[in-house]
Amino acid sequence: MQRVHVVDSHTAGEPTRVVLSGGPDLGTGSIEHRLLRFRELHDEFRRSVVQEPRGSGAVVGALVVPPDRPKSTAGVIFFNNAGYLGMCGHGTIGLVATLAHTGQIRPGRHTIETPVGTVEAELHAVGDVSVRNVACRRTRTGVEVEVPGYGPVVGDIAWGGNWFFLSEGAPCDLTLANVEPLTAYTKAIRAALDWGRITGSDGATVDHIEISGPPARAENQSRNFVLCPGGEYDRSPCGTGTSAKVACLMADGRLRDGQVWRQEGILGTVFEVRADRVGDELRPRIRGSAYITGEGDLLFDSRDPFVEGVAP
Repeated sequence: MQRVHVVDSHTAGEPTRVVLSGGPDLGTGSIEHRLLRFRELHDEFRRSVVQEPRGSGAVVGALVVPPDRPKSTAGVIFFNNAGYLGMCGHGTIGLVATLAHTGQIRPGRHTIETPVGTVEAELHAVGDVSVRNVACRRTRTGVEVEVPGYGPVVGDIAWGGNWFFLSEGAPCDLTLANVEPLTAYTKAIRAALDWGRITGSDGATVDHIEISGPPARAENQSRNFVLCPGGEYDRSPCGTGTSAKVACLMADGRLRDGQVWRQEGILGTVFEVRADRVGDELRPRIRGSAYITGEGDLLFDSRDPFVEGVAP
């Protein structure tokens, strides 16, 4: 019976499952190279941790690995029901909350290595977390795609730690009651992007779709709905998605360096994201809170026909 020790949390409603021990040995080297080993040699572990019967489509996993640089706090590889993520804003906040819960870190600044770069996280004394993201940018604007059943949709392509297509407006209000039609709409957009071979830099797949509309509360600037790669919607306001949004806003001159953008998610929870330039790079700072929901061992019985999870 194999045991894998995990801590579960949610950040603004979106779940994170941090694997602290019992995961595969990925060796040494950069986190990017260890992600490749994970994908090529141990993908069954990803499936078993986040897919049914132990997980669900909404769970994002975070495998903690030793950092490549001795001064870093930790390395992490994020994964979900469809595969692997470059960066994950809500997941990094959940990771920091988990490390605090287990007594591995104290309030202050910490360096986290991800497959797409190093991020700086600060655990505040009140318990919330700020994360300075990797460098973000918009690569294309005014991209028009013909979406069957909906007509032409115009949006931007931007990198926020993952690749996003961002569009304003939707065929219905951005409310929890409309999750099904919003999911259908954003899936149709993603299919149209694939059909039209519209990609990020170097042919990268644009696997996240973000649509924005007016906020429910006056103190916020926007509300979003984000479709994740595995077909689930992000319960949080999406840290990498809001970073991509900030990159588009700054490129349009609608947001200045140092300004804060308050982004509502579909549940009404909020991330505060400050538009920070570090040298020539835009590195947004995401602030939010995570809450521990469980801690224990996942058990893997070799006799179990679904020991490697149930594929979607």
